[in-house]
Amino acid sequence: MSRILIVLTSHATLGDTGRATGFYWEELAIPYMMFGKAGHAVDLASIAGGQPPADPASLETSAPDVAAFMADPVAVAALSSTLAVASVDPEAYDAVYLPGGHGTMWDLPGNEALSRLLGRMCDSGRVIGAVCHGPAGLLGVLRADGQPIVAGRRVSGFTDSEETAAGLAKTVPFLLETRMLAEGGLFKAGPDGAPQAVRDGTLVTGQNPASSALVASLMLEALAQVGGAA
Repeated sequence: MSRILIVLTSHATLGDTGRATGFYWEELAIPYMMFGKAGHAVDLASIAGGQPPADPASLETSAPDVAAFMADPVAVAALSSTLAVASVDPEAYDAVYLPGGHGTMWDLPGNEALSRLLGRMCDSGRVIGAVCHGPAGLLGVLRADGQPIVAGRRVSGFTDSEETAAGLAKTVPFLLETRMLAEGGLFKAGPDGAPQAVRDGTLVTGQNPASSALVASLMLEALAQVGGAA
């Protein structure tokens, strides 16, 4: 059995729009349920700890796994009292997963504790996954050789086209695809809204909410190959 850490955003406001944001429900619930069904232990963390904010809009398109998550008292209790990422021991986990939601664009990049966690996970060959805006947490993270974690690796995330279609290209602090390319990522963009994920060794990234199950599946595949399968 592997131990997987899911790290959520603690940021609740969408720029200066006055709108609420946070994590995206299906991007949390689908992988959480898939990891559990595969026999792995899952812990929840967030940047600040405690109850992280959810993007209310994400309930409008919620998948069945969201209802299953909300009906699971263990999952609900874990979500109400997430670990602060600064308190997490990187050595305790075989994999880390970053769900998206627009909140991640503000508080994941540049967070020292998260960057340290991801850098150590990468350097020790453990599995890292992220979906939609979650790959924002990979930005600025350096490998032991001083290069960005995404440099020279096939990656994906919420595309500039999708951000423009959402009407938020001028609201978010940066465009994720553009930044991942600037850090040397070999960015793979599929059609807007279509499921699309890519695995490069132990790094798994997905484009949008519809890619959540693909990312989880590829993470499980990577875990099995590095000897972390149940």
